[in-house]
Amino acid sequence: MADNPPTASAKSELRRELLAARRALSPDARRTAAAALAVTALELPELAGARTVAAYVSVGGEPGTRELLDALRAAGTRVLLPLLLPDNDLDWAAYEGPGSLAEAAHPGKMRLLEPSGPALGPEAVTQADAVLLPGLAVDGRGMRLGRGGGSYDRVLQRLERAGAHPALVVLLYDDEVVARVPEEPHDHPVQAVATPSGVRRFSS
Repeated sequence: MADNPPTASAKSELRRELLAARRALSPDARRTAAAALAVTALELPELAGARTVAAYVSVGGEPGTRELLDALRAAGTRVLLPLLLPDNDLDWAAYEGPGSLAEAAHPGKMRLLEPSGPALGPEAVTQADAVLLPGLAVDGRGMRLGRGGGSYDRVLQRLERAGAHPALVVLLYDDEVVARVPEEPHDHPVQAVATPSGVRRFSS
């Protein structure tokens, strides 16, 4: 237990640095990165061969996912997107194209774009062949640094309880693949990272 406070502090400091770097990116740099990310992510066999992918709609300075979502859907992949619940857990609904997204206001949080179709339940993610995870960094072991809200920690725990083993892929900017991410006991490694310049896989 003695390691937890320093680890949490190290995570917070790294999050601050990475978020500041994202805020400094120009709109043009973000658009270019999003287009490149859609191409490189689809090079992963785990995505190219997936029947169902659980993904997310990027917000703020996150690497853009909209082009990737449309590319997956155009390829015939069923795409599930999250619906944020009041307790920060995630429900899921199918993505039916850009027109199916609606702005959702959550008290105390930034506005999110969420699918407007019927909610499928939190367990729907267990049907996915691949899960795209937001994050701020990943290291050479595949350890991911999230935003700290805990939503995806619950998703990963749900997958584990269900005995589901989808490919876990984090989407990042190139310079967010770092030497070391502080880790805590509940953290799960991912199988791959996709960035605008390419993909990297990690041994499990």
